[in-house]
Amino acid sequence: MSNIREEIEKRILVLDGAMGTMLQRYDFSEEDFRGERFKDYPTSLKGNNDLLSITQPQAIAEVHRLYFEAGADIVETNTFSGTTVAMADYQMEDLVYELNYESAKIAKQVANEFTKANPEKPRFVAGSIGPTNKTASMSPDVNKPEYRAITFEELRIAYKEQVEALIDGGVDVLLVETIFDTLNAKAALFAIEEVKEERQIDIPIMVSGTITDASGRTLSGQTVEAFLTSISHVPLLSVGFNCALGAEQLKPYLQRLSYETEFYTSAHPNAGLPNAFGEYDQSAIQMQELIEDYLKDGLINIIGGCCGTNPKHIQAIAEVAKNYKPRQINIEV
Repeated sequence: MSNIREEIEKRILVLDGAMGTMLQRYDFSEEDFRGERFKDYPTSLKGNNDLLSITQPQAIAEVHRLYFEAGADIVETNTFSGTTVAMADYQMEDLVYELNYESAKIAKQVANEFTKANPEKPRFVAGSIGPTNKTASMSPDVNKPEYRAITFEELRIAYKEQVEALIDGGVDVLLVETIFDTLNAKAALFAIEEVKEERQIDIPIMVSGTITDASGRTLSGQTVEAFLTSISHVPLLSVGFNCALGAEQLKPYLQRLSYETEFYTSAHPNAGLPNAFGEYDQSAIQMQELIEDYLKDGLINIIGGCCGTNPKHIQAIAEVAKNYKPRQINIEV
């Protein structure tokens, strides 16, 4: 479906930065989120960023364009919360297919513009599949440790609808990201494999987990190695980490991952750690220096940014990434 596998062998691929950081700049009002179509909707819609692919598509296209101009090879669709599970917060479960399809279409149109202008540097679209706001492994109620807010089967059904819409919209690769609960991710991967089999297609899959704190574990308690073991049964394009930590804090976990896996590796860390106001202060140059350490050590095949990053960060990362060779996969078992 794409030649991303060819490109990843040639060079380090650059992923885009945060979508939320960029959309905050527009300062969209409740009315902007609603647009004409949802002006009488019964619930508040402000903060539903995925909906902007329908009500403010030009803004979403502009964000993708800015990241491609900064040097990104891959942009993520505006679909981080694009499941019925997450959209239930806004009573918009029925819109999930359309949200994902339109988001993929917008990103693909912009990617095609850039590829056409420079065929030597093809641009790709990753269908962003977020973790949902419910967890299959842990109880949300400390007084009921046995309780689960969602089942594996409910997640599989929700993810399958998202995956089908993203593929129909034209994505080149699927990115299961910000994984804090590996069981949720396994439901997403199961759904992807199901769709691949039904459609007789082979779309590349990226997986990106989240190390939540200095314990070096995911929220559901897995170490780097345990997380890798849990998802390695699926033929992945890449495995990596994003969010929660800055580039400096993430490095030791990437080293362990890089040593253990035969998949390509990815990272899109935050712009440092948040300050007391929850904002990210790390500059593009500061982040570039930390990322260069990854590249010198040959840890990475795909590199980008998560919370707090913008096109300046991605431009700085792209500038340094072109000076280094991608991580070589160790074929020894």
